[in-house]
Amino acid sequence: MRSLQYDMAFRARAKRTQTWGFALLSVAALLWVWFGVLLLLPYTLDSKYGEGRECESRLLTEWGTANEGGEDATCESERDWPELLGVLGLSVPVAVVGTALYTSGSVGNRLSEHAAEVARLMDAERPAKDNA
Repeated sequence: MRSLQYDMAFRARAKRTQTWGFALLSVAALLWVWFGVLLLLPYTLDSKYGEGRECESRLLTEWGTANEGGEDATCESERDWPELLGVLGLSVPVAVVGTALYTSGSVGNRLSEHAAEVARLMDAERPAKDNA
């Protein structure tokens, strides 16, 4: 009976590890979505005088306001490449750790299920040998 309690505790730890991995992968996915929004969507800069300045997206522009600021370079400096790459760079270790945790939890759970099934089959086979 003690092995059943150990097996249940092992499965609970494996599920918890898998859940943490899924949460970290979700955070990495949100960081990738944020990176995509910053890179692909146009934006408006607020000004002191009440009217905003329209800026093109960082990626989908043909050297317009986002990449060449022209006379005041406010759009060019608002969404700078180091900020965008920082968001993307932050997502990489989060995704790697999330993948490792999710995989570890999944493998642990599958191994526990496999061991329980092998033990059940061995117990079912044992009485048949004893009767023969």
